[in-house]
Amino acid sequence: GRNEKGWQSLQCPAVEYIINNYLDGAQTGSTERLTPGGMHFRDSKRKVDYVLAYHYRKSTSQSSGGSPSLSQRPPSLAIISNGETAKTASPDAEVIDLGPLEALEEAKREQRKEFESNLMEAGLEIEKDAETYEITEEMGIVNKLSEIWQKFTKPLQPKVPQQNTTRMKHLSYPFSREKLYLYNIQDKDTFFDNATRSRIVHEILKRTYTTKAKNSMGINTLIANNVYEAAFPLHDGEYDGENKEMNERKLLYQEWARYGSFYKFQPIDLVRKYFGEKIGMYFAWLGLYTEFLIPSSVVGIIVFLYGCLTIESDVPSKEMCDQRNAFTMCPLCDKTCDYWNLSSACGTARASHLFDNPATVFFSVFMALWATMFLENWKRLQMRLSYFWDLTGLEEEEEHPRPEYETKLLQKKSQSEKCKKACQDEDEKEKLTWKDRTPGYLVNFASILFMISLTFSLVFGVIVYRITTAAALSMSPNESTKSNVRVTVTATAVIINLVVILILDEIYGMVAKWLTEMEIPKTEKTFEEHLIMKAFLLKFVNSYAPIFYVAFFKGRFVGRPGHYVYVFAGYRMEECAPGGCLMELCIQLSIIMLGKQLIQNNIFEIGVPYLKKLFRKLKDERPEAKTNESDPSKPPQQWELDHALEPFTGLTPEYMEMIIQFGFVTLFVASFPLAPVFALLNNVIEVRLDAKKFVTELRRPDTVRAKDIGIWFNILSGIGKFSVIINAFVISVTSDFIPRLVYQYAYSHNGTMHGFINHTLSYFNVSDFKAGTQPEASSFEEDVSLCRFKDYREPPWSENQYEFSKQYWTVLSARLAFVIIFQNLVMFLSVLVDWMIPDIPKDISEQIKKEKSVLVDFFLKEEHEKLKLIENFITRDKQRSKNETRGRRLRAASFCQFNRSQRGSLTSFSSHHTDV
Repeated sequence: GRNEKGWQSLQCPAVEYIINNYLDGAQTGSTERLTPGGMHFRDSKRKVDYVLAYHYRKSTSQSSGGSPSLSQRPPSLAIISNGETAKTASPDAEVIDLGPLEALEEAKREQRKEFESNLMEAGLEIEKDAETYEITEEMGIVNKLSEIWQKFTKPLQPKVPQQNTTRMKHLSYPFSREKLYLYNIQDKDTFFDNATRSRIVHEILKRTYTTKAKNSMGINTLIANNVYEAAFPLHDGEYDGENKEMNERKLLYQEWARYGSFYKFQPIDLVRKYFGEKIGMYFAWLGLYTEFLIPSSVVGIIVFLYGCLTIESDVPSKEMCDQRNAFTMCPLCDKTCDYWNLSSACGTARASHLFDNPATVFFSVFMALWATMFLENWKRLQMRLSYFWDLTGLEEEEEHPRPEYETKLLQKKSQSEKCKKACQDEDEKEKLTWKDRTPGYLVNFASILFMISLTFSLVFGVIVYRITTAAALSMSPNESTKSNVRVTVTATAVIINLVVILILDEIYGMVAKWLTEMEIPKTEKTFEEHLIMKAFLLKFVNSYAPIFYVAFFKGRFVGRPGHYVYVFAGYRMEECAPGGCLMELCIQLSIIMLGKQLIQNNIFEIGVPYLKKLFRKLKDERPEAKTNESDPSKPPQQWELDHALEPFTGLTPEYMEMIIQFGFVTLFVASFPLAPVFALLNNVIEVRLDAKKFVTELRRPDTVRAKDIGIWFNILSGIGKFSVIINAFVISVTSDFIPRLVYQYAYSHNGTMHGFINHTLSYFNVSDFKAGTQPEASSFEEDVSLCRFKDYREPPWSENQYEFSKQYWTVLSARLAFVIIFQNLVMFLSVLVDWMIPDIPKDISEQIKKEKSVLVDFFLKEEHEKLKLIENFITRDKQRSKNETRGRRLRAASFCQFNRSQRGSLTSFSSHHTDV
């Protein structure tokens, strides 16, 4: 902020009191310019006797937001005379909002206000100086960076009407017909925007019943029973028609839904205004997630480049590639496979270093903190949006039961034979109990177990394919085929896994919906939450099961030469590559992630709607369809165009694909640092793809108010915590990071990595092969007596030959210790970041408190005025009754005097008494 100086002039008693209410523009009428010498008030008559000066802080955001500040042009004045505002203010005066003051400045302002009020009550006249000047103060580094950032990002802003939320916010209150005096209603047709109007109509449709059927039904039940085909709000017009008139839909298409606008920020306020708060929250979350992928992508590229730059200096890779070492390795399969030199796996070893280096450990810690910071910043943005979208006081209303729930409830009532009249009188108390839902729960439990078992079975099937294919290719007479067995098997198996994942994803989505319907949830919110949990569980297992196998199970149950583990009584379990399984994990993760994003998230979302649109077009062009048209030459109405669009089915598919991607980015990031880069590239397209789908291809959804993203936040938080554990095990178990540290600091003679490869290889005496498993023909010139295999085991000349060696248990202990230390350290740092970043921004918290105070004061003032008005009526009534009583007494006295003077006739008395 910046300091400004205010002046106030004081004078002895006069008639008018003048105060400054921060109006902009020149005043006319009784308000005049200051006299040249500044010795008099603006009327040039009243003399200034005393001066009060004070400083106040003005928010920088207010002065730099495009509106001139008080120091740049003189504010106008409003004249207060006898407690009423003068009507001579300029009609084009404009209010300049000063923004939220700091707590200390607010207290000072209140003290000045009270003090000046007391001075005025004492008879002094006060006038604030219209000309203020700025006290120069150096701007902080944060403010300078903020201004530079605003100038730099100006071309990225969409050209849409911006809501002035940063400088001014109107107070809001839930609408009530009983309190119309609270609202600034100028036109009842425009008081509510289109989204709010459609929401009101939708609520009326849900709560309006018909009794033509066996039970009362709202619009959802009527649509479910095919009484109506559909119910949807109308779009704002055509988005690309010949009509040049701009509307919100066309504006969204031009500035948001086109791929050419990929570099611009999203007009979230306009999205919320057109589609409602729930969809606005989704795109705000997607935008923040995409923005946060930028720093993680930069760090991931740096980590990858570090691996590229240090590959030549990596000692283990050099030792493996050095042909002079001549490490003769044991055969990879029985009979047909020959002994081989470790140097032949040089390329795999060098490639593994790109992703298996010390920088990946740092990147794992960084991504864990990144996930925490992302969630914390989303909570802050969510709270800010809730505040500006008037959702902070939003209370969950009782939802209307789903049609399926009402139907099931009707069946339960019809089957009951107990006191039908009592049941009709107690409809509100009747509900479905856990006994009614038990069959559905049992089917759900059994079906989910079956689906998970099916996923594991298919993963095992792919494992069998890898084993059998590797064995078949190893017997090929073609040398090139033999040398590329591992690459061929890995690539084809990953593609098969990808196809299986894509197919099962579609099946599991339908199965999850069917299972949720069997539970008969009462409300749409409960139905949506149950559906999300089932679909996420099934798709999570489906997407990550092959990756979990490669990361934690492949190569762990192979056995050793002479005592291998076999499947189907003839095929050995597959082993990891000489450089470890981390490279294969990277290949598996990259192909599945890119394949899902390219095929499922983009091609399906583009191709499937296009095919549906083409099918509807061909269907409409049929002769029997054209005969139903009343007037083919008449242009179609907007509701006809909207009816031809695809119905909106919810945000669950949109969230689901992003949540699965979030898992790819965080869970196994230690093995694939470039995952955030590919996620960022995908999301830049995904934002515009989803925007185009909502604007051009879907019917306008019902606007739903929501102040958060619901259960999705809990899933994100769970994935973030789970990623810490997964990355800890990937680093300690899958990579060679821990064995290298143990060797360097415990077994190396000179503290370097020289001799590491020899340290990790065990000896095997070829005479110990089982009969029929040794190579039938060997290309080695010399007879091989000892071969090497990767493991920590005792040599054949040891008393405990082929048992796990001391080094094995040392490395295992170090791995477990690393998991514990890494997990607790990262969790502590995450909690620390969570504690350091408040969930509610300070300015929003202060504004909410201030709004509550203003509303309370306003309501108290209104109630006080009502009470005062009632007291005035009561006082008038009392005064009127007193006057009437006094009049009756006077008339009674006059009658008594008349009675004394007229004692002669009873008839005359009676007649006058009647008149009285």
